[in-house]
Amino acid sequence: MPLLFLMRLLHTQLPVRVVLPEEIRSVSVLVATGLIDAAITPLKSTSLYAASRMATVTGITDEGLTEIAKVGDVPAFVKTSMQFARGLRLM
Repeated sequence: MPLLFLMRLLHTQLPVRVVLPEEIRSVSVLVATGLIDAAITPLKSTSLYAASRMATVTGITDEGLTEIAKVGDVPAFVKTSMQFARGLRLM
């Protein structure tokens, strides 16, 4: 769910690279709604549609912070897919 992903980003040092397909979809929704700033890397493909393999989230917008404040307490996430790789962190 994009809103839960947004709340996870609040507790993550940015910029962060996102590589899981379901998280890239969340990034896409959050960018489209203006809640985060991110670059979604397109694939070089010959087909009409190709899913992205990576996104880099650079920040949470003021609108995103307002949306988080509306929700209230951020749940504690037990599992995270964050790793260190070549200087940038993966989510």
